[in-house]
Amino acid sequence: MARRVFYSFYYKEDNWRASQVRNMGVIEGNQPVSDNDWEQITRGGNEAIKRWINEQLIGTSCTIVLIGQNTAGRKWIKYEIKKSWEDGKGLLGIYIHNLKNKEGNQSLKGKNPFDDFNLNGTPLSQIVQTYNPPYSDSKDVYDYIKNNLANWVEKAVEIRNNC
Repeated sequence: MARRVFYSFYYKEDNWRASQVRNMGVIEGNQPVSDNDWEQITRGGNEAIKRWINEQLIGTSCTIVLIGQNTAGRKWIKYEIKKSWEDGKGLLGIYIHNLKNKEGNQSLKGKNPFDDFNLNGTPLSQIVQTYNPPYSDSKDVYDYIKNNLANWVEKAVEIRNNC
């Protein structure tokens, strides 16, 4: 049975890169949201955003944080990480800065968003695995993620089950 996952990412900067990962077809992820839908959700305020995130997390076993240049420290990324961990979901991070955006540009590597959390005094970044594809060519990065994503998800679920 294929796992269902939730993708967490900074929509404004990384939507194009995130859609490349989501459309790989390796695992089933939450449905993409259009710009108009996201604007409507955000117009409802913080509670509407929390409600949408919480609904998206239902039935998933893992949250994949797609790490771009400015992902770490963002309010809703932090909420998604915290809520996923509290709900017992696997967590993993994938650096996507070397995937090209719609303009064909790559970006700088961002900070690890799991550095912002502690579990009994241990940084969550020492528990949750992050993956930085060892390539600079966007196609090679894409292939690397596609070839490893299912195994990374299984490893993340296993790590979480053992915590």
